[in-house]
Amino acid sequence: MREESHNVSAVAHYYTLPDTPYDLWVRGELADVLHLPDDGTRVEVIGGEIVVSPGPTVGHNGIVQDIADSLVEARIADPTFRWRCVQVTDLNLRDIRDGYIPDLIILDVDMQDEARKADARHLLATQVDLVVEVTSRSNAACDRQPGPRRGGATKWSGYAQTGIPNYLLVDRDPRAAQTLFFSNPDRGSGMYRHLQSWEFGETIRLPDPFGFAIPTDKWDPWDEVPR
Repeated sequence: MREESHNVSAVAHYYTLPDTPYDLWVRGELADVLHLPDDGTRVEVIGGEIVVSPGPTVGHNGIVQDIADSLVEARIADPTFRWRCVQVTDLNLRDIRDGYIPDLIILDVDMQDEARKADARHLLATQVDLVVEVTSRSNAACDRQPGPRRGGATKWSGYAQTGIPNYLLVDRDPRAAQTLFFSNPDRGSGMYRHLQSWEFGETIRLPDPFGFAIPTDKWDPWDEVPR
């Protein structure tokens, strides 16, 4: 298991699990088996590895809310606007036996209605049109493309491998603060083929089929020095 501290990734204590991490996660038992506190701590299975992260900051959550508000505003302006969003909802990537908790999931209104009626515990990759992640200092490497900090599978590769059409990554790292929009996934290689980006302060204008704008004038990188 890998536990994400507030500043760096740290290898945590090892547990003898009664089942695979993925199967425990799907059943909602993984956090209890690991004796995690009920304080906003998130537990995910990324590349088959357990990743535990602290609850996000207000700055992080403010960005997520700004994106959600932009969808609401688009819906008010156009009654035919078909996109809805859900926050902190489990995403079951059963094809690769991973389980994530995206910051925001955007899906078609009919798909959301269907999932609501079923009171679904998880959403599946086939139900999702766009996932949103906002990086935190503790676990940014898990959200980005595989690299020096995390050479194995990441959420970026997991989303692409399971065919999620679009991935919006808001990277708050002060060394490269920007928003990245990945599309056209190649499931075989686990890579996205197209990238569009915006600097903080620029208005994000998502392409079709979404067609709504997200102002970023209040978005800031995380502090260089943790508080």
